Amino acid sequence: MTVRRVSLSDNTEGGRVSEHSGFEEFYAGTRHRLITYLYAMTGDRAEAQDAAQEAYVRAWQRWSTVSTYDNPEAWVRTVAHRLCLNHWRKARNRVAAYLRHGTDPDTGPPSENTVALISALRQLSVAERQAITLHHLMDLSVAEVAAQTGTPVNTIKTRLARGRRALAGFLDEDASEEYSHA
Repeated sequence: MTVRRVSLSDNTEGGRVSEHSGFEEFYAGTRHRLITYLYAMTGDRAEAQDAAQEAYVRAWQRWSTVSTYDNPEAWVRTVAHRLCLNHWRKARNRVAAYLRHGTDPDTGPPSENTVALISALRQLSVAERQAITLHHLMDLSVAEVAAQTGTPVNTIKTRLARGRRALAGFLDEDASEEYSHA
């Protein structure tokens, strides 16, 4: 397999000038200034790079229009700045929601029955465990489990029957051990 490396400077398409003509030069001439500006505004180099990348992607998509503006760099700078503002707004909203609702209440430790069930489920094959959990814990019908897993319905029925039988044995062993220690 041959991979052809395409450059943004390939500005001709069948002898005519591409709609992206000049973008590579624009990008090369403005990216450092834009990232420096965004870094100074955000104080976060990664955020500045992400916003700049998204702004240049948007400029690339609209290059036939953006390139006709008096100052395409100002357009890209404005888009990048707005992306940063949106990021800050989302962060502020997350903090406000956290302060409004607080953290989730602490949940207690799992019950002995839950620990026994999880332990028993881990002893099943992956296919049986998947069928059991989708059918019994997620309340999917046998047909829905079959559709979701891409497995024939009869195979799901077999896995459910074998899985239940194995679980009953694993859970009975745990129960008999509990009573023998009492």
